[in-house]
Amino acid sequence: MDSLTSKKQMECTCMELALEGERLCKAGDCRAGVHFFEAAVQTGTDDLKTLSAIYSQLGNAYFYLQEYAKALEYHKLDLSLARTLSDKVGEAKASGNLGNTLKVLGKFEEAIACCLRHLDIAQELEDQVSEARALYNLGNVYHAQGKHTGRCTNEDPGEFPEEVRTCLQKAAEYYEANLQIVKDLNDKAAQGRACGNLGNTNYLLGNFVEAIQYHQERLAIAKEFGDKSAERRAYSNLGNAHIFLGEFEVAAEQYRRTLQIAKQLGDKALEAQACYSLGNTFTLLQDYEKAIEYHMRHLKIAQDLDDRVGEGRACWSLGNAHSSLGNNEVAMEFAQKHLQISREIGDENGQFSAQMNLADLRNVLGISMSSSESSPGVISTDGKLKDETDLAISRRPFRRHSMENMELMKLTPDKKGVLPTPNGGARPKVPKFQKAASIASNSELEHRPKLSKDKSVDTSHGDEDSFFDLVSKFQSRRIDDQRCSFKMEPKPPAPIVTATKKPVPEGNEEFLDMVAGMQSSRMNDQRAALPQFPGLNSQAVIDQFLKQRSDSHVPDDHFYEMLMRCQSSRIEDQRSSLPQPNIPAPTVPDEDFFSLIQKVQSSRLEEQRTSLPDKPSTETQGKKKKK
Repeated sequence: MDSLTSKKQMECTCMELALEGERLCKAGDCRAGVHFFEAAVQTGTDDLKTLSAIYSQLGNAYFYLQEYAKALEYHKLDLSLARTLSDKVGEAKASGNLGNTLKVLGKFEEAIACCLRHLDIAQELEDQVSEARALYNLGNVYHAQGKHTGRCTNEDPGEFPEEVRTCLQKAAEYYEANLQIVKDLNDKAAQGRACGNLGNTNYLLGNFVEAIQYHQERLAIAKEFGDKSAERRAYSNLGNAHIFLGEFEVAAEQYRRTLQIAKQLGDKALEAQACYSLGNTFTLLQDYEKAIEYHMRHLKIAQDLDDRVGEGRACWSLGNAHSSLGNNEVAMEFAQKHLQISREIGDENGQFSAQMNLADLRNVLGISMSSSESSPGVISTDGKLKDETDLAISRRPFRRHSMENMELMKLTPDKKGVLPTPNGGARPKVPKFQKAASIASNSELEHRPKLSKDKSVDTSHGDEDSFFDLVSKFQSRRIDDQRCSFKMEPKPPAPIVTATKKPVPEGNEEFLDMVAGMQSSRMNDQRAALPQFPGLNSQAVIDQFLKQRSDSHVPDDHFYEMLMRCQSSRIEDQRSSLPQPNIPAPTVPDEDFFSLIQKVQSSRLEEQRTSLPDKPSTETQGKKKKK
């Protein structure tokens, strides 16, 4: 009787802690909620349903806190427990949560496998709400995969390679299927989300008219619900789409409304993003005074928020705008500031762009530059500016070929030229960024020892030590990686036993011991064990479930397929390095049509660049005298 009372008290304590954690998470205090959920796990329970709910809530809370490794851990526990309980609904929910977490971590193939499992279970149970959620999640994964791959190509919307377009088209298909179901369910909020994502996906595919239609529908639903944040996003997305249709005046009006709502929300970062977009739009309209006004507002907010990326982008834009108005001295100040910030944050593209602008401005102003201040690929070693041919070639990595049909300005034609070498010969001028492809191969050579001038190696020493020293010099890394050492306690000297006299069983055992020592962690990872669930007080509960299912229940092929796909990249993950964190830029929007501004500005300084007049010929002078 006492044990039963104690158990009830324990259950009540665990449940109370979990309920308090749920209440805090709903109130927005996820950090405090996590503490209560963790305390509930520490207290423990024998109720597997309660434990599953705690795992799910902990995974969601850690996801909100952007602690994705912990979120992944608890969602995996939730999935495993749901499978143990043969809980199809719980398995579908856990698979969806796991897919969302894997998507954020960039593991797209594994995320797709989990989301497909969610979809299969939802369709099997004929649960339309769960099916719609699974379709939405699949659309999100494919959209994120396409957008992630598209960033690596540096292409404009509508010009992505086939790999990216395939992902985006799949995303659109899943979003459309989701939209159809939520319309049948009359779920307006879900319709708004689907329309917004369809608008974004069509925008990336270059279907700007369709994107505008979906964003207008999204805007109408946002206004119906009074959702100001969604309304602001819809106006911003509409502006982006109108930009690529060449409708700059319409885009400017959309961005103005975006700015108004951002002020109402009191979000300075969003206000700066709207100002930045407006500045770029007025640059495209060649209204440089208004462009300067909005870029100055963006710069002020970026400085207040300590956004160095946004501050550098604002200085770049302000320098171009002032140069277009003929304020070249002011433009040079902003270009120098842009170069300084780019160096501080390690932005190589920004440094190159700033160096190009400074070189052009010095050429326009007739300012010479010392060799110590010259920049590679822009200023020659003698301090003189390179000719237009070299500058045109160096500018190529920044030029985009989208929006050609708009004919905003006459672009400078590409030229091919050579840069004279000190020896009097000629070699092709290679831009800074075109050299990047050879860095990897060159870096491998840097690790190798330099040979003598006659490219010969002294092999006069005939002993084996010299040979291994030579191999070690050339392949030290590989040998170090493959070398294993044994930490052995000192033992008294033992008589030497030859291999021929050693019994076969002992030799096999010694070999296996060596393999186990070298690959112990790998073998441990592959070793199967009964499921362990933190917070479960009695393992007998799980053992009972496993015993009941051992003879009657066998996991289906879909589950095994999902596990295989989830484990396929495990070895690759162990070989790769951690991704470098991106520098936050809260005042710069994701879709800032930066390449379009660069293209419009590419020919501006070409038109301003002056050159010395050619010496008049004798025939021309004679004609002038006759006149």
